[in-house]
Amino acid sequence: MSDKSEQITVRRVGANEAARCMEALADVLVDCVEGGASVSFMLPLPRERALEFWRDVVAGVTRGERALLVAEDDAGRIVGTVQMILAQPDNQPHRADVAKMLVSRAVRRQGIARRLMAAVDTIAREEGKTVLVLDTVTGSPASRLYEQAGWQRVGDVPKYALMPDGEFCSTTYFYKHL
Repeated sequence: MSDKSEQITVRRVGANEAARCMEALADVLVDCVEGGASVSFMLPLPRERALEFWRDVVAGVTRGERALLVAEDDAGRIVGTVQMILAQPDNQPHRADVAKMLVSRAVRRQGIARRLMAAVDTIAREEGKTVLVLDTVTGSPASRLYEQAGWQRVGDVPKYALMPDGEFCSTTYFYKHL
């Protein structure tokens, strides 16, 4: 059995390219929210709201506050993404937050998320970041992925957020030292 993730390219995109990717990134975001991902948005997620989110991300990339990574299939279609928030308070220049790890439902369970997270580690090191922090829905497949990738579980916060359908969910915080 071949690893389909080998057909995936994971790379960092700059501000100009990120702006050109907004439509495809919006597609991934809408797909994930429609699939039940608790990533700050509620159902229904209007396409314009998804595009507004990506415009803000591109602005952060332009200012050097965020790193944006994309996963593309062999046809060049964006099928996944993750961000690293590089801009931190003055007393935390060594830290970054990992956010919005999204993989389209049609290509899940092919190692794409694992590849995105490995790329986060590489870029974090390039940016001089030695502590990474993230949160995810407690007990989700993503939480298992993070543990397998060497992230340390800190703890859970009950009723931290809402799922896209309005149900409460707990959130688990993780960190990783590079």
